[in-house]
Amino acid sequence: QVQLVESGGGLVQAGGSLRLSCAASGRAFTADTMGWFRQPPGKEREFVAAISWYGATRYYAGFVKGRFTISRDNAKNTVYLQMNSLKPEDTAIYYCAADVRSAGGTWWGDYWGQGTQVTVSS
Repeated sequence: QVQLVESGGGLVQAGGSLRLSCAASGRAFTADTMGWFRQPPGKEREFVAAISWYGATRYYAGFVKGRFTISRDNAKNTVYLQMNSLKPEDTAIYYCAADVRSAGGTWWGDYWGQGTQVTVSS
């Protein structure tokens, strides 16, 4: 059974940083593209970032603008999202996803974690 468990969320002031982690288990994820999505209050879930197997290629949403960095440690089956220069509009539930794909500008994942809350105060 595939399981993704996020951690690292919390409350931070604007301009601060957080590092999210996603521990994957249930099978090998080395060949998967892994990603992060988020769902702001009252809005739909949106793509944040993705990383290909072995980290060769990284993808980011436009609003990231160099503030976030996605990385992975395949030996630990863990994906990270380093978030710097956080803004109040980054407040959302952040979800980890496995087997992430895109088509026509739309991103989705086949496996999802439960999410971790990130709140940025002004």
